[in-house]
Amino acid sequence: MTKSNILQSGLTRRALLATGAATLATPMFSRRAFAAPTELTMLAWYGHAEPDIVAEFEAENNVKFVPKYYTGGDNMLGLISQSPVGTFDVILSDAEYVQALQQAGYVEELTASDYEIDDYYPEFQNFPGNWSDGKLFSLVTRFGFLGVAYNTDALTEAEASTYNVFWDEKLKGKVGHFDWHLPNLGQISQLNGNANPYDIDAAAWQAVKDKTMSLRPQIGGFFDYGGTFSSLNDGQMLAFAGIGDWITGVLEKNGAKVRSAIPEEGGLQWSECFSIGKGSAKAELAKKWIQYITSAKGQAKSAQMAAYPALIPNQKGWDVLNVENPAEAKRQGMTKDAGNVIEMIRAGRIKNRQWPVQQSLEEWNDFWSEYKGS
Repeated sequence: MTKSNILQSGLTRRALLATGAATLATPMFSRRAFAAPTELTMLAWYGHAEPDIVAEFEAENNVKFVPKYYTGGDNMLGLISQSPVGTFDVILSDAEYVQALQQAGYVEELTASDYEIDDYYPEFQNFPGNWSDGKLFSLVTRFGFLGVAYNTDALTEAEASTYNVFWDEKLKGKVGHFDWHLPNLGQISQLNGNANPYDIDAAAWQAVKDKTMSLRPQIGGFFDYGGTFSSLNDGQMLAFAGIGDWITGVLEKNGAKVRSAIPEEGGLQWSECFSIGKGSAKAELAKKWIQYITSAKGQAKSAQMAAYPALIPNQKGWDVLNVENPAEAKRQGMTKDAGNVIEMIRAGRIKNRQWPVQQSLEEWNDFWSEYKGS
């Protein structure tokens, strides 16, 4: 063997030995680099498991989300009830449905100390529905307001400052409904002056039904998520009941002449909460996800979700958003300026969307079906 071969052989052995030592020294890195990602199933509204929200978490934790998207709370409950226990690791639900999930045994109890709840605005630290008998079952992660959505070529902001605009003659056949009874009937109840739009007696409920029926000649259609987007975008509908910036914000950013206003009668608040699915075999990873999305960094991402924007309850998340995207923070009212969205809540202008108190959910749903068919 020549000197050159000996040197070459020695270097090769040393290189191999060094590589082997490095591999042995970092076994977890080596295994994680080649291991297939762990799948986490998520039941949620569209957008929550898309790359703009989950890509960073997936990369950091070698996880791949497998989403099952739904289009309304009733649909969500149906999907869970028809699925074996443990099917969904993470469940996103509207706040008014969390108690139903908890009572049906569909979600796990959470440990409050696992999460930075103190970073939340006080209004969201003991948020209705998240807690039951002092036990935590979900965490609110984002919210938004529902009011009057309108085409800015057809209506001024002043005209859109009352729900009465839906009866304007120039909007006949051009008013759309997001096809869900809770937000639409809640708005009519607010128009009727009910302090709690969902806690009304029989007489007030009849008045809500009568007022709603009087709107029927104005209605051009009842729309799902996609239909609401397209009918506002192309001007088929010039005003919309039952929605807010969660839809018009996306359209407005893409150049559509639409906007949402909180009318003088007040607005409604929708709120989305994350829970861990009952019987999840990956509860620790599910917990880690909720910790991530409720952190300041995760909250700033959530506020800017491509599918639909939202307000966030984490005060530190507001700080991150104002650094990353001050224009969006200002557009949504998440700044320290007077009149921001937290001040609107504190002023009593916003009421939580919820299930009816003095009537059954079925009674509201039955009336909505009657109204649509009239």
